[in-house]
Amino acid sequence: MDDVVVSRDDRFMARALELARTAPFTSPNPRVGAVVVRGSEVVSEGFHRGAGTAHAEAAALEGVDAAGATLYVNLEPCSHTGRTAPCAPLVAASGVARVVAANGDPDPRVSGAGFEVLRAQGVEVTTGVLEPEGEWLNAAYFHHRRTGRAYVSLKLAMTLDGRLGAPDRSSRWVTGEAARRLTHRRRLEVEAVLVGSGTVALDDPSLTVRAVDAPRQPLIVVVDSSGSVAPTATLFGGPADVVVATHPSVPHEAQTAWKEAGAEVLTIPAPPLETGVDLDALIAELGRRGIVEVLCEGGGRLATELLRRDLVDRFELHHGAATIGGDGPGIGDLGARTMSDARRWKLMETQVLDDDVITVYRRAS
Repeated sequence: MDDVVVSRDDRFMARALELARTAPFTSPNPRVGAVVVRGSEVVSEGFHRGAGTAHAEAAALEGVDAAGATLYVNLEPCSHTGRTAPCAPLVAASGVARVVAANGDPDPRVSGAGFEVLRAQGVEVTTGVLEPEGEWLNAAYFHHRRTGRAYVSLKLAMTLDGRLGAPDRSSRWVTGEAARRLTHRRRLEVEAVLVGSGTVALDDPSLTVRAVDAPRQPLIVVVDSSGSVAPTATLFGGPADVVVATHPSVPHEAQTAWKEAGAEVLTIPAPPLETGVDLDALIAELGRRGIVEVLCEGGGRLATELLRRDLVDRFELHHGAATIGGDGPGIGDLGARTMSDARRWKLMETQVLDDDVITVYRRAS
């Protein structure tokens, strides 16, 4: 394929990815955008708005003469019937001559079958255009479909000298208002928010989406292996559903109080020779419940355990323009004793919000 075609494919695929980002929450479906192009002109565009709505391909092709055109879509058109009809037969019947995709769909119900439907109907299929960008956009979806486990995003607000709070354990506010709005946007993008009992005790957060429009609220998951979270905590009285993940040894009275406050109590035994909640089992259980992505907002002890157990898939650091020093809380012992023991991360995104810097990493292969 000549350089002109490659350049054109990249340009229109970049637009499909941009469209896919329009909807903040499409779970359990992936984020998908589509562009219909004839020659060098865009005929129509579409994106998936959420489960139960038209898929991106259907939205882009509706009412359009697509005969001989090229369809750019960041994910393989589906070939199975869910809440909507399958897209691959629809695309083939539209008269589209060529389909360009960034990624195949790892869902076992698709996994190449969509491309096969297109090729069987004489549609030319090109794959792998901006593949890494497409993989990153739907990283949580791909992870869940491949492993069955929830994708764990760890978000930490940290001072320039690496502290999560002051020596008195206070952490409001490490970052500014713009960075906090971004956190609310991220809550809107995930199915669940995860925190430890220490964060609830110290900050009494609501953990709801407030700073941006909120058509939905994420599930709140609190890890409490000792029964210390009070049933009067603010999060129990909010609009979000709450699950308290705890150890079977926690007193019955505490578990009953959480239930009476409206929470589901999920008891998870500790791993052999350890105490506390088995976080690995918790992440697996969330995945079984259809939680594609869970956003952990701390505190330091829970963050340390997730990192120590190598359960973090995405690492979001909000660097506040402040220094504290002293013995303020931070990340604890991860078991690394030399630099060769360090877990490596790949920088994926950087953003400056007022005086704060946001960096996002994925685990390095």
